[in-house]
Amino acid sequence: MVSLSSHPARALRGEIAMPGDKSISHRSIMLGSIARGVSTVSGFLRGEDNIATLDAFRAMGVQIHDDGETLRIEGKGLHGLTEAEDVIDCGNSGTSIRLLTGLMAAQRFYTVLTGDRYLRRRPMRRVVEPLSRMGACIHGRDNGEKAPLAIVGRPLTGITHDSPVASAQVKSALMLAGLYADGATRVTEPHLSRDHSERMFRHFGARLETDAAGVTVYGGHELAGRDIVVPGDISSAAFFLVAALIVPGSELLIRGVGVNPTRTGILDILAAMGGSVELLDQREVSGEPVADLLVRSSALKGIEIGGDVVPRAIDEFPVICVAAALAEGTTVIRDARELRVKETDRIAAMASNLRAAGATITETADGMIIEGTGRLNGATVESFGDHRIAMSMLVAGLAASGAITVSDTECIATSFPTFTALLDKVAVR
Repeated sequence: MVSLSSHPARALRGEIAMPGDKSISHRSIMLGSIARGVSTVSGFLRGEDNIATLDAFRAMGVQIHDDGETLRIEGKGLHGLTEAEDVIDCGNSGTSIRLLTGLMAAQRFYTVLTGDRYLRRRPMRRVVEPLSRMGACIHGRDNGEKAPLAIVGRPLTGITHDSPVASAQVKSALMLAGLYADGATRVTEPHLSRDHSERMFRHFGARLETDAAGVTVYGGHELAGRDIVVPGDISSAAFFLVAALIVPGSELLIRGVGVNPTRTGILDILAAMGGSVELLDQREVSGEPVADLLVRSSALKGIEIGGDVVPRAIDEFPVICVAAALAEGTTVIRDARELRVKETDRIAAMASNLRAAGATITETADGMIIEGTGRLNGATVESFGDHRIAMSMLVAGLAASGAITVSDTECIATSFPTFTALLDKVAVR
């Protein structure tokens, strides 16, 4: 088990680019594989989660060529996938297993999906139940709540699903199933989750409609291969945004970051806390908005965070907690119950780790109350096998009074293999 330590920095300075967006990278493989013709993908994130998706489609007969810069996917059409010879291992990737569950439900063969010990704890019924109403045959541990999932592909019928949670994974799983279903498949949400699937479905020629409440996909329409440029991941950029804000004297330029409005809750939250982040050279790449982000160290203040900004920043909350602990005043996070069913219970994990570093935190059912004091101490903490917990606490170490050591940091490779190298590049010691 590998531990990493982060030591106080004098500043963060320089110019860096983020690895490709993890969500878009997953979807590029999936849609490219079931489209007709060739798709190319540049900027693909070669983290363990995305490689799990790539390996899954190779196991189902898709030819995917990787020269280290660009992927070339020889799409097989909606009905061209073939049965894998073995169980498909999704590793730690919730996106892989949930989206594949929707896609596999409509195939003409048998599939078993599993993952590592952390993924096998995560809730799956939120996907299994609506797919079953579409006609899917899915069996899993704990009455379909947990992986491994055994899926017998069947013809599906479109439904309307009013999702009780704003979840891009649930929505996307049903959208993928909807490509095959008879009639229309509609998904509504209490707050709109990230819309990468909707944008990419359009890019590949799917028939769908979107409105303020949700999305409708019409089945039976073939997709066509496309070229995709994956922008930098704003969830990865979030660690460097917070790091530069909390370390005095910092100025950092982060190039080519995706700023899809369904993902920019982190920018809104940091701005409300008094953080200085400028969007430069705003442009569009493969249907996704992109910008360069210029961030300067700032005196942060505590705020209240809740409502529709939460799903727009759901993956960034661990590092938002670090910013709140180093702000002046109280930060209240609510409406974030979804954090309890991520790779780990991120509310409990961040509360435990930040308390170890001297913060005062009260957990609530759907969030936490953080009494910001503007300082943290050195500490030894746990990653809980969660990449975002690990990276967030390493960021905290840059502005603490002493080193913060994080155990079990191999998980960082699931989403951001170059994280420590980039951090070392910009941190002035």
